[in-house]
Amino acid sequence: MLDWEIANIAGKKKARRRVGRGNGSGHGKTCGRGHKGSGSRAGATSVSVYEGGQMPLFRRLPKRGFSNFNFATRFEIVNVLQLESFNDGDDVGVEELFKVKILGDGELTKKLQVTAHKFSKAAEQKIVSCGGAAKKIGQQ
Repeated sequence: MLDWEIANIAGKKKARRRVGRGNGSGHGKTCGRGHKGSGSRAGATSVSVYEGGQMPLFRRLPKRGFSNFNFATRFEIVNVLQLESFNDGDDVGVEELFKVKILGDGELTKKLQVTAHKFSKAAEQKIVSCGGAAKKIGQQ
């Protein structure tokens, strides 16, 4: 073999299943689909929650209580390390960050004016210690 040829890794490519080529192939006749039923028909797809006509679990269970999921405030998380991509002295606002909470993971070496919805104490301390300012938008 020449050094410029790329050799195939053994077992990397699996041969596709050739169905309907006789019983000797192991995938003849019904082609691995079984007898009758919706799974044997063309275009059949299975829904993961389908229970064969039985009342599905999510409909059998009672719906009770209150969930805060629809009303909770969600933030995009930005670490101090990601603020390093901005230039020294830049104003970093919500337009650049969307609705975010700044966390204190990583180190910051640049003086930035950061405006966000929320800051962790560590992030706010790191931004201020570099000579920058951390300004909060609204009260959350």
